[in-house]
Amino acid sequence: MSGTTTALDINEVFRNGGRSVEFLDEINKASVVMLDKTRIVPNALARKIAAGIVEVIAQRQTSPLRSADYLDYEPRLIAAAGAEASRLHTGRSRQDIASTIARMNLRDGLLQEIDALVVAREKLLALAARHTETIIPAYTHGVQAQPTTFAHYLLALAAMLGRQTERLLQVYQRVNQNPLGAAALATSSFPLDRQHLAVLLGFKGLVENAFDANHLAPVDSALEVAGALSIAAVQLGQFAEDIHAQYAEPVPWFMLATGALTGTSSIMPQKRNPAALEQLRAQASIMVGDMHTVFLVAHNTRIGMFDYRMYDPVPCARPLQVFKLFQQIIDGIVVNKERALAEVRADYSTTTEIADALLQRAEVPFRVGHHFASQLTDYGRGKGLKLHEIPYAEAERIYAADTQQKLPLSETDFREIISAEYMVFGRKGIGGPQLAEVSRMLAGEREKAGADRASLTDHKDHLARAQAALAKAFAALAGG
Repeated sequence: MSGTTTALDINEVFRNGGRSVEFLDEINKASVVMLDKTRIVPNALARKIAAGIVEVIAQRQTSPLRSADYLDYEPRLIAAAGAEASRLHTGRSRQDIASTIARMNLRDGLLQEIDALVVAREKLLALAARHTETIIPAYTHGVQAQPTTFAHYLLALAAMLGRQTERLLQVYQRVNQNPLGAAALATSSFPLDRQHLAVLLGFKGLVENAFDANHLAPVDSALEVAGALSIAAVQLGQFAEDIHAQYAEPVPWFMLATGALTGTSSIMPQKRNPAALEQLRAQASIMVGDMHTVFLVAHNTRIGMFDYRMYDPVPCARPLQVFKLFQQIIDGIVVNKERALAEVRADYSTTTEIADALLQRAEVPFRVGHHFASQLTDYGRGKGLKLHEIPYAEAERIYAADTQQKLPLSETDFREIISAEYMVFGRKGIGGPQLAEVSRMLAGEREKAGADRASLTDHKDHLARAQAALAKAFAALAGG
C-alpha cells in the first residue's frame, strides 16, 4: 500500500467501504490511549494528539473527505496538533490499520446479518405454529412426491436458517480477533500493548502471528464470511423457486398476498406477478456473484499483494437486502389449505403407503407391494381417475392378476391408507410431519433461535461496553 498516488489512484477503490472512516477514528483513539498507558508517548503529547483527533473528526462533519487511508488522515491531524502528532503512528503501519478496519467492517456486517437471519427464523416459526395441520404436497424432481404439512416444510427452512446462523456466529468468533500492532508484518521495536488495543476495540483476542495478521488471516476470514453468505443465498433462491413454481397454476395453493409484494401487468389487468419472489431470486443470484468475487480477487495472488486488502472485503448491503426481503415474503405468504389438500388428492403421492401397509399388515414383501402400487397408479392415470376414485374391485383385480392372491386389505383399510391425513399424521420417524414431532421440533427450533439471539446480544453488549470504555478513556485524555 504505497503512498504514491497517480491520476487514477487504485487505493480510492478501497477507501470508502462500510464504516471504514468511523473505524479509523476508533483505531486512532485506541492507539493514543494505549500509547499514553505504555508511556511510549508522553502524557502531554498524548493529550495534544487526542485533542487533534477530536478536531479532525469535527472537521469531517463539514468536509466531503471520507477517506480511511491513514496517509490522507495524518496531514489533517498534523495541521490540527503539530508535527509531533505523527507519533500517533508509532509502531503501526497502514498494513495493520487496514487489516483492523477490514475486521471491524466484517464483524459489523456479521452482527447485522445474524440479526436479520434470526428475525427471519422467528417469523418462520410463528408461521409454522399456525400450520401444523395444513397438509400440502411436497415435490422431488419437480414432481409431486409425498404429502407433508406446511409446518414441516417451514421447519425445514428454519433448520436451514439455523445452520446459516451457526456458521456466521462461528465466523464471528474468528473474525473478532485483533491484528492491530502487527505493523507491516513483523511488529516493531516499540513495545506496543496489543492486548490492550484488543480490549479497547472490542476484540476477543489477537491474530497473534504478525505476518498472519496482515497477509494470511485477512484472506481466509473474508472467504469464510463470503462462503457462509453464498450458501444462504443459494438456499433462499431455492425457496423463491418453490413459491414461484406455483404461479404457473390457475389456482396456486402457495403464493403471496397481493399488494406490495406483487405487481400488475401493464397491459393484462388480470395478472398478479410475484415481483418480490423474482427480486429475491435475482438478488440472491447477484449475491452469490458478489461472494464469488471475494474468492476471485484473492485467488492466485502472492502474499503481500494489494488485491485482497479491501477495507470492506465483504460488504453487507446486499445480504441484508436479501435477508430483509425474505422476511417480507414470509410475512406475505398465503396458503390455500383446501387447494393444497385438493392438489394432494389429485395425484398419486399417497400410494407409497399402500406398499408400507401391505408389509405391516400382511407381511407382503415391500417390492411386491411397490409393484402393485405402481400398477394401480398406471391404471388410474390411464382411466383419468384420482387414486381415491379407483373402484376397490379394480384394486383387487390388479393385485390378484399380479400375485395370484387376494388383496389382503379390506375396502375400509384400503380407503384409509390412501388418505393424505393417514399418511401424514401416521408417520413414526424422528423428524416427520406428525403432530407430536412437529411440536417437538418447533420447541427445539425456538430454543435454538433464542440461544442464537442471546449470543448475538452478548456480542453486541461486549462491543458496546468496549466502545463505552474507549470513549471514557479517550475523553479523559482529550480533556473531556
